[in-house]
Amino acid sequence: MLQPAHMTRAHADDLPWTQQNSPQGKYGILRRNLSQAAGGVKDVGTWGGGHPFDIEIQRIPAGKINFPLHEHSAQWEAYYILSGSGQVRTPKGQEDIKAGDYLVFPPGEAHQLINNGSEDLTFFVIADQPQADVIHYPDSGKWMTKPHKKAFEMQEVEYFKGEE
Repeated sequence: MLQPAHMTRAHADDLPWTQQNSPQGKYGILRRNLSQAAGGVKDVGTWGGGHPFDIEIQRIPAGKINFPLHEHSAQWEAYYILSGSGQVRTPKGQEDIKAGDYLVFPPGEAHQLINNGSEDLTFFVIADQPQADVIHYPDSGKWMTKPHKKAFEMQEVEYFKGEE
């Protein structure tokens, strides 16, 4: 039998920043995962014992981009800009963003944040936790599955190939 849920707590200032950079440095981000600190599990929702959503504080240093342009097949993401300025890139182009902006990306809308300012671009990311998600990267044509975090390139084949 499931135990009743109870409040958990984390304080952002107590959490270390974890850093992720691409090999050549074009992409760079620092993160504080509030949900994990409060007992959640990354990419695992209530169906697997985690929280129904994931909340992180993210920081993009000046001159960096958070991630390659990507779109989720199932996951919703909301971003609230705390400080700094930059741009958001979507299929419609690039738009300026600044502190106080709230951005919501439904499944199927490609997005990325670019820090073209002179100070860190800091924001909350709130994401729901679908049981599975497939992420497409339009610029490179690759795909990734979550929660497995396996990236691959797809080649179309006939449906019954290898089955008979």
